[in-house]
Amino acid sequence: MMSSPVGKLTLVAREAALAAILWERERPGRVRLGEMVESGDDRFLGTVESQLNEYFAGQRDRFDVPLHFEGTEFQRAVWTALLQIPYGETRTYGEIASQIRRPTAVRAVGAANGRNPISIIAPCHRVIGASGELTGFAGGLPAKETLLSLEGARWGSARHAAHSVTNPQGQTGALQLPLLP
Repeated sequence: MMSSPVGKLTLVAREAALAAILWERERPGRVRLGEMVESGDDRFLGTVESQLNEYFAGQRDRFDVPLHFEGTEFQRAVWTALLQIPYGETRTYGEIASQIRRPTAVRAVGAANGRNPISIIAPCHRVIGASGELTGFAGGLPAKETLLSLEGARWGSARHAAHSVTNPQGQTGALQLPLLP
């Protein structure tokens, strides 16, 4: 367990990879991990903790630890899309759904996002509602706001202005995102 600006976090490793970052007030059953054994001396989790501390100090904008996602194929596709959201930027659930080539699966994307086992590193906090407002977050909306503020991200009306593009004819449209295979 580590202290952070968003509360105590429990780090979970499996097969020399990060399997979960759990919140202090974690909802039972949100993340399925199976049987866990506590280890007092884990160098790998020490590396994860160091990188998280650097992130919270504003000294790191990406992580380089192996991840072990346990979930359905759809959930893993959503979680992989989360890893593509750049530091300091946000995406809507609809944008993620389109990116994984399931444009009508907006609610399912929201459900998968809510079950993301590796919060912060797989940045589910960067996903916001279609209106640009902050929506549900396993760590609580104050934690989501803290993380987005730390990154200098925009949401609400400021986000809409930052994500619109004007073409040479003066027409305004949304920023186009790359599709995932």
